[in-house]
Amino acid sequence: MAEGFAKNILDPNEFEIYSAGTLPAAVDPKAIKVMKETGIDISKHRSKHIEELKDMDFYAVITVCDNAKESCPLWLGKTKIKIHHSFQDPSEYAKDAENEEKALSFYRKVRDEIKKFISEELKKTLENQKIC
Repeated sequence: MAEGFAKNILDPNEFEIYSAGTLPAAVDPKAIKVMKETGIDISKHRSKHIEELKDMDFYAVITVCDNAKESCPLWLGKTKIKIHHSFQDPSEYAKDAENEEKALSFYRKVRDEIKKFISEELKKTLENQKIC
């Protein structure tokens, strides 16, 4: 979801957006569904392992995992800034939901938090970094 929002909110002339993690898996169908509600299609995205990006240099590395539930990937490559913001894993958050709609409400909550973070905090941080 973060990759989807970043590609739609941040200026594509300034940023190339990549998403990767330590445990790649299929893109979650519930995430695809709730992102589609915002007009963003992530159905063609794929989960990538950080090893695929290890030889690349990045201006910024942003981690968005929930530290309480998983270990965040550690980026050892070249980068100017590193930013972390913890979000709950929606699949963990919704796993005991009593029905599909309740599960989707958990995904929507996390989706909306991610959108707010990228459109407000991250965008402002990246703009301020360019000034420095």
